[in-house]
Order: sequence, then structure tokens, then C-alpha cells
Amino acid sequence: MGSDGADREAAAAASDRGLGEAVDWLGRPISCKDCPHESMRREGRCDLGRICVRDRRSKRIDRFFASNAALAGRYLAHPYPELRVLAAKHASVFLLPPLIADPEPDVRAMVAYRLPIARIAPLASDPDRKVRLAVAQRLEGKALVGLLQDPDYAVRGVAASRLPPELLVLAANDAEAEVRRIAARRLAPDNLYRLTSDADPLVRLEVARRLPPAQLIMLASDPDLRVRFVVAERGDEDVLAALIGDSDREVSAVAKSRLGGIPSTSEGGGRGPRP
Repeated sequence: MGSDGADREAAAAASDRGLGEAVDWLGRPISCKDCPHESMRREGRCDLGRICVRDRRSKRIDRFFASNAALAGRYLAHPYPELRVLAAKHASVFLLPPLIADPEPDVRAMVAYRLPIARIAPLASDPDRKVRLAVAQRLEGKALVGLLQDPDYAVRGVAASRLPPELLVLAANDAEAEVRRIAARRLAPDNLYRLTSDADPLVRLEVARRLPPAQLIMLASDPDLRVRFVVAERGDEDVLAALIGDSDREVSAVAKSRLGGIPSTSEGGGRGPRP
């Protein structure tokens, strides 16, 4: 083994020493003498305190399955939830369908990440948000539409971030501003007008960054300075004329500068002034 490999091994060993003694999920000391995998030690596929399926620490369990993936299926029904999660991570996908009904949400979430998309539909209505979030990160196209009705805004946000643009109008009226901001970043330009009067100024700011310049007149009198500043940066001549007399000096200055043919230093950037 080269010096780099030896250094990595030493660092890993030091890290494992920091994890403490080798105990099982019930807090009992582990002995290799009664382990069914004791014969693998000589091959380096298990190592007490470092690579061990009986250890309660997830890092050590994960290393074991990384070296012995064929054994993961044996542990899918183990009473220790963390062990089932890691077994589900490494086991054959053909063994995973029964775990859709596992009592541990982390196990079901792992199943949602690993099963073929066609098999995870039942998990879209799972009672735990982390499972539904996993489903939202996997589903595609129209299959995501149903998740726009999810009670958790984070799930709806993931769905909105992955929906085809032509379906994003369904997220434009979401009760949560963050979901509407995601929609504003991805909506087709001809649908952005739907959000020009949104109650949240950060939603309107996203719209101002993306509307065609001629349509920015709809936001020229926006009550939020940040929105008007971006409008001044991007608007066409008619929009700039409407902003010359703006109550904010920065907005007015950008409008005058651009209307006079002097490129603004921030033209096209869409950054706006600091709030």
C-alpha cells in the first residue's frame, strides 16, 4: 500500500477510535467469537470497531454492507431500524417491495429512493414527510402533479422544482410563498403575468427578473424598491420613461442612465439593491 493509502487507513482508524467502543444496538459489548461472519475477518471484509454489521454505529454498518452487499438481504427484517435502513441501501431492489410497509420512516424513504419509479406510487401518500420528499425527488412529469396538494410545503416545493414548465401554473397559487417563488423561476414567460400582483415581494422580484422587457410596465409601480430597481435595469424605453420620476433615487438614476443611452453598471444583472 502506498503512503497515501496508509495515511487514509490511519485517518479512518483514528476516526473510528473517536466513535468509541464497539457495542451493539442494545449497548452490549461486541465479540467476534459468536459472530456468524467471523470467518471474513481474514479477508478484511469485517473488522471489529471499524467494519461491523453488529455495531450500532451507522458508519461501521455501512462499511460492512459496502464490502458485503450480498449479505444485506439477511438484515432487512432486523429489529434495529438503522440497520434496516443501511441494509435497504445495499440490498437487491428485488428484495425491497415488502419494506414499503416498514414501520420506520427512514427505511421507507430509502425504499423510495431505490425502487423503480413505477413501484413507489403508494409512498406518495406516506404519513411521514421525509418519505414523501424522497418520492417527490424521484417522480417525473405529470406524476408530480398530485404532490402539489401535499400538506407539507417542502414536498410541494420539490414537486414545483421538477414539474414540466407547462404544468407549473398549478403551483402559481400555492399558499406558501416559497413554492410560488420556485414557480416564478421556472414558469414559461407567457405565464409569468399571473404572479405580477403576488402578495410576496420576493415572488414579484423573481418575475421582474424574467418577464420580457416590454411587459415589465406591469411592475413599474410596484410598492417594493427591489422590484422597481430590477425593472429599471431590464425594462424597455416605455418602462424607463415611467421610472424616471421614481420616488427612489437609485431607481430613478438607473432609469435615466439607461434612457440616456449610458449603460448601467448593473444592466441585465437583475441583482437589485441590497434590501
